Amino acid sequence: MGHHLVEHLLRATDWEIEVIDKLSYASRGLDRLRDIKAFDAQRVRIHAASLESEIEHGVGKEIGQVDYILHLAAESHVDKSIANPFPFIGSNITGTAHILEFARRQHGLKQFVMFSTDEVYGPAPAGTAHKETDRHAPANPYAATKSAAEALCLAWANTYGIPVIITNTMNVYGERQHPEKFIPLVVRKVLAGERVLIHGTPDRKRAGSRFYIHARNVADAVLFLLQEQRPSRSAWNIVGEMEIDNLSLARYIAAHLDKDLDYEIVDFHSSRPGHDLRYALDGSRMQRDGWSPPEGFFASLRKTIDWIVDPANKRWLEP
Repeated sequence: MGHHLVEHLLRATDWEIEVIDKLSYASRGLDRLRDIKAFDAQRVRIHAASLESEIEHGVGKEIGQVDYILHLAAESHVDKSIANPFPFIGSNITGTAHILEFARRQHGLKQFVMFSTDEVYGPAPAGTAHKETDRHAPANPYAATKSAAEALCLAWANTYGIPVIITNTMNVYGERQHPEKFIPLVVRKVLAGERVLIHGTPDRKRAGSRFYIHARNVADAVLFLLQEQRPSRSAWNIVGEMEIDNLSLARYIAAHLDKDLDYEIVDFHSSRPGHDLRYALDGSRMQRDGWSPPEGFFASLRKTIDWIVDPANKRWLEP
């Protein structure tokens, strides 16, 4: 998500961008920023640091005073949070506290955006969609750390006057996504003729569903929220235009690649109960405010698949 946001800001604004990144496996070092030619504009600077430690005085001085802080740094893989929650606690909770403390040292900060997830609300029963005011009910360690991070942001807003807004979004996809995520994973397995495992109900008759949204649409929504300063402590759901179950999505990807889909619906939930079959957010607040995704789901998905299978880009499918 981060490099897509950088790319969008470079195209849509004249802002200078300071990036703090610990350059872990998930970020692929600087590869994504190099691939979008982020450094050609000479408006992007990278500060290699982990938010699990306090932002050092020297780094803070080099960054200087900023107008906006967009906090996207997080560990986000649910499986890995179930296997070992402690890196998620360090990155998502401690890391949020450190960037909030950095925000306290800013003079005239216009907005602090906490980038959160639909998973803080827990699973959504069929026919329901969580609103921004619904209570949190995280069902796995990743979701719990994001819920805690939101609480820290609200506490720093109330106590120290940090102008915080919170965005909750759903499954984000796009070019250069790590191949552990569902859409590039399906592309890789379909091309290799391998079986795709689909998370489903215990009777293995129904697949889980999500509202997928392309990272470019999310970046557009974030800039939309920044263009007119929103009230502090307000929350905004950034939602894809339609719900799709993961089997239908895998079938669409295979059909677009003109390949057969070898799949099996598996009862992953019973053995790993932190995985939920359905998440859903209500995006009506953003719609009432005047925002809708600038590009439709299937058009964005086709572009992403075509980009992934282009010979020039296949390296992004490598773990």
